[in-house]
Amino acid sequence: MLRDLYGRVVTNLRISVTQRCNLNCIYCHREGEKECVKELSAEKIAEIANAFYELGVKKIKITGGEPLLRKDICEIISMLPEFDEISLTTNGTLLSEKAYDLREAGLDRVNVSLDTLNSEKFSLITGSDKLESVLEGIRSAVEANLTPLKLNMVLLKGINDEEVFDVLSFANSFNKDDVKVILQLIELIPNEKTRKFYLNPEIFEEIFSRTAKIVKIRDMHRRRQFFTPFGVVEIVKPLDNTEFCRHCNRIRVTSDGKIKLCLLRDEFIDISNLSGEELKKEIVKAVKMRKPFFT
Repeated sequence: MLRDLYGRVVTNLRISVTQRCNLNCIYCHREGEKECVKELSAEKIAEIANAFYELGVKKIKITGGEPLLRKDICEIISMLPEFDEISLTTNGTLLSEKAYDLREAGLDRVNVSLDTLNSEKFSLITGSDKLESVLEGIRSAVEANLTPLKLNMVLLKGINDEEVFDVLSFANSFNKDDVKVILQLIELIPNEKTRKFYLNPEIFEEIFSRTAKIVKIRDMHRRRQFFTPFGVVEIVKPLDNTEFCRHCNRIRVTSDGKIKLCLLRDEFIDISNLSGEELKKEIVKAVKMRKPFFT
């Protein structure tokens, strides 16, 4: 079991397999990672994942950049140990052609970025006109049973804040017999260019609190899932949130093989050249160095 000095047990691994991307989203922060020159091999990714698995990590999420740009993405997934859940975050543009192969390789579910259903706003946010490809990817992922699928919608004041219920309705259109698609409202981590678009998601948390039939509290950051008559929505609020930090059970590995100790800190521990017991010892050491950003 991986436990830091604040008593937080690490059960979830988030590992980036590339920093390459075919979109250019205005809010992308690369989780603090600079553009990577050399990506880890599939074998090294599997080795690192297996070390975390042997140390008690239960779930893994494959991220990027855009992970589907890696030609060996299915090979990577097939080489992973038997985590309780293997998921992947994608912008969805390449998902329709790969959804069934990903499922066959062992992927359980996906998160897909969908900030808007408006093609002009999509181009403004992403620098691309690929909205229809994303929507087709979502449909294909549901058909391939890569569910529950989560739609990641970053809240942007004056751009998409009036579309929340439209996107929620789109998500709910897949939920005929059970919950296959969930909307995940994500607080913007602002930079100099995007600070003017910041909107506190607590506004929507209050709205959904009043209409929800059921509210579930997740172990992950104590996030709240609202089961409303309009669909299922989850709020992700990392900023100025002591509860988020107090219950953080996730750790990150960059595409060049560095452990990132905290989402909001650029603190890294290089494990790219380690193997075996030496690798596991460095992971344990890194976990002991974790500390909450907000206390």
